[in-house]
Amino acid sequence: MSDIDRYLDRQENLVLGKKLKILVWIISGAVLFLVTLMREVKIELPEGTNLTFLPPIHAVLNSIAAFSLIMAIISIKRKLVIHHQRWIYLAMSCSFLFLLSYVAYHFTSAETLYGDSNKDGIVSVEEKNAVGIMRNVYLGILISHIILAAISLPFILLTFVYGFTNQFQKHRILARKIFPVWLYVAVTGPVVYLLLQPYY
Repeated sequence: MSDIDRYLDRQENLVLGKKLKILVWIISGAVLFLVTLMREVKIELPEGTNLTFLPPIHAVLNSIAAFSLIMAIISIKRKLVIHHQRWIYLAMSCSFLFLLSYVAYHFTSAETLYGDSNKDGIVSVEEKNAVGIMRNVYLGILISHIILAAISLPFILLTFVYGFTNQFQKHRILARKIFPVWLYVAVTGPVVYLLLQPYY
């Protein structure tokens, strides 16, 4: 019996699945609340302390998550379930660490604006003209990244829950829909960082 057949023979754990689904919506709501709040609230760090080293780490974590997702899909297409599972765990871990770090950074640091070459927190008409159409390209990628990240979070977690609790039919159906969205979010994270990097 192959790995995949052994997994498909596992009994669904519906009781655990139900509990974890409730947790998914609680976590998703909490994350959405924090992400909304961090735009309004700034926590002052002790003098001489800053978290400016975090944005490149965010890009690295997103890059590892994107690579892990690609390896996870390759593994499952080859029916290598254990490998698929490990790659997904790595992608989930990187995304979780990214989220913690991202929230910590934005709660303690001023927002970096694309085109703000003098770093005064305002993008003047001259600065907008200097970057031209690239500002619209950046904003397009950023907005799609943020919206899809927010929408996809509960569905990524639900896909994980379905796999973890052996609800494989639901897992497969949802994974086919959410995988490209998660991959897009993971890939555009480093792209946003690279575009914004000159203005940090």
